[in-house]
Parts: sequence; structure tokens; C-alpha cells
Amino acid sequence: MAGPLEGGTAGVHGHRHADESLLDDEKSMLANDPGGMLRATASAGAQVREAAALAAETDLSMLADEGRPRAVVVAGIGTAGLTGSILSTVAGPRCPVPIIGHRSPGLPGWVGAADVVIAVSASGRSPEALAAAEAAARRGARLVAVGNPDSELEAMAARARAPFFAVPRRAPARASLWGLAVPVLLAARAIGLVKVNEADLAETATRLDADAERCRPGADSFVNPAKALALGLAGSIPIVWGSSPLATVAARRFADTLAANARYPVMAGALGEAGRGRVGLLDGVFGGLAESSRDIFADPGDAEEPSSTRLRLVLFRDGGLNPEEDADEPVAVEERRADAVQTLAERRGVRCDVLTAEGGSALERLASLTAVPDFASLYLALAHGLDPMAVPAISELKELSNPLPEGMQ
Repeated sequence: MAGPLEGGTAGVHGHRHADESLLDDEKSMLANDPGGMLRATASAGAQVREAAALAAETDLSMLADEGRPRAVVVAGIGTAGLTGSILSTVAGPRCPVPIIGHRSPGLPGWVGAADVVIAVSASGRSPEALAAAEAAARRGARLVAVGNPDSELEAMAARARAPFFAVPRRAPARASLWGLAVPVLLAARAIGLVKVNEADLAETATRLDADAERCRPGADSFVNPAKALALGLAGSIPIVWGSSPLATVAARRFADTLAANARYPVMAGALGEAGRGRVGLLDGVFGGLAESSRDIFADPGDAEEPSSTRLRLVLFRDGGLNPEEDADEPVAVEERRADAVQTLAERRGVRCDVLTAEGGSALERLASLTAVPDFASLYLALAHGLDPMAVPAISELKELSNPLPEGMQ
């Protein structure tokens, strides 16, 4: 079983305005997911296989023939931008060149002919990816583009005679993480930066399939780790920390999906950084201070409507050692720190869920930390009666920030 979850649900009480019964009524739940986000999320394993097959049809000889670049810039925003972090963590600390994620339009001023630019956009028309691709072509950098077929990004790649990985569109982009990430990894493999092989891809796809089965809508909350995690988070302020660079990528992904799918405010980051200040949240008004100020004479029956919102800690742990990485001392430090944070939370009455990476390769371990949280964000939305796909604020922001008619943009 992938990515075991410890902690689980505390029951119905305390899940402010979340209805556990909705999650165990498959028919009603699916009716609240008209866009099919659950189905799209369950396709993660298929996305890995599909992307690998499509990549095999892409001619990367020109990219490989020119040898190792000075640097690799992965340009994109949102889910597309996360692919740069995935590449960096899979490549590991021994990667011979810097891998830089760029989430703004254009490119850094230093990028030139000695560099590789990977422009990523699920729609094939994001301003950030298009501006990066245009700048890369103009400056003579090697360009690789990843995105929706028959899009503006594909046309731009064709004009630059650059490789283009066609990724069939799954709306919204956050449901296409693996379809976007695999081409980025394979482009990096072509220039000798990562050692992702076919077995790694197959095992990652199998892992994602197995987790999708465990988290399927028809599985009741007490056997479905994603539903249990969702109900544990209901009514709380989630704090999501990763114990390693790989686990931190997964933590940030969970924060993104919790915000977009379930509309929950969430803080995410690396556990090492948290230990320099943010761990103090455990002593704050939503942490231990709230517990210490609780009225011990209050009617226990009032627990259904807690007087204050509490923190809920989600800890992503990656105890596995990547054989490409250096000695295990950094891993030992990270694991001791994770143990300490769990102890601190327990002492302050702050609930903590722990997800632990499993698998041989870095890619499979990352997959084991993303599937259950991806589904949990959807189930948390559905428990609140929200459609996880339709996010009005996102649509309105796009309209307000891009007011011209499409043909005039």
C-alpha cells in the first residue's frame, strides 16, 4: 500500500460544516462533481503511460546532440510551474547543472545560447510559457515546449524548430500534473541530467493506479485514506510541511490543491525552514494557546461546534535514501526533526497526520506522496458541498486581469 497515512479522522464531531455522510453516498457525491475531477485525478497513472508513449514519438536528437547546457530553465505557472520543482528534486543534489523554475513572463536576463528552456503550459497559451518560448527562440537558447496540441505554444515551437511534447488537455491544469511532468523529465534525460528509466515510469504509474483504487469514491471513509484525511482537516487551518526537498514538493502540491479544490487557507513549506520560526504557530492562538484557554467546565456536548478553529498539521516524510544522493546524514537530521515536530504538536494538542513516502525511485516516492492528498482535496470540497472544478474566483480573476476580447489580445 502506498504512502501510509497515520492519524486519520476524529469522527464527525468538530468537522465544521463538513458532512461526512456526503462522502459515503457515492451517487450524491458524483452529482456534486459534474466536471469529473475525481475521474481526472484517477487518471494519473494513465497520464504517466500516455506521456511516456507520446514522448517516444518526439525527436530529441537535436536537443541531445548539443550536449550538456549551462543551465535549464523550466518556465510555467501554477501546475506547469511545479514541474520545474519535480525535475529539480528528481535530479537531486548531484545534478551537474542548475535547474531553475521561472514563473514570470519572459526569461532571466542571463539566459542565452548556452542554456535550455523548457516552456510548459497545459493550455498551450499561458502568457508566461509563451513569453519564455519567444525569448528563448530570440536569444538562441535550446527550446523544448510541453502543452496542449494545436495550440499557440506548439506553433511557436514549430517556428523555432524545437521539440514539442503534446499533452492532451485535461481541464483544469491541476488535473494534468503527471502528463506535464513526465515530458519535462524525459527532456532532461535526453541531455543527461536525470536517470529516469522505463522501469521507474512503469512503477510510478502502477503506484498511482493502486492509490487511485484505494481512494475511489465507492470506498467508505473508514477504509479510504483520502476521505479520512479530508475529514480530519475539515474545519481546521492546515499546516503542511515536508521533511525533505522531495517531500516539500509534495507538501506544496497539497497546499495548491487544498486552496483551489477545497478553498481552504493553508501554509506549506520545508520543515527545516519551519523550525526557524513557523513552528511557533503551534504555540499561537490556533495551536496550543487555544487548547490551554479551553473551558474545562464546558458542556462536552458543545464539541460539535468548537469555539475556535484549530491548526491541523500534515507532515510529509521521506525517509527513503535516493541512491543518487550523498550519505544518509542529511536524511537522519530530517527524520529527527520530523519526530521532534510530531512530539511538539502532540504536547500542544494539535492533531497531526503523517504521510510517508514509499518506493524505490525518487519519482515513485514523489507519486506516493501526491495521490492520496490530491483525492483528499477533492473529498474535502465535496464534503462542504463545493464543486472542486468550478472556482468562480479563478475565472473572475482571469476576466478582470485580461479584459480584452480574445481576438484582440
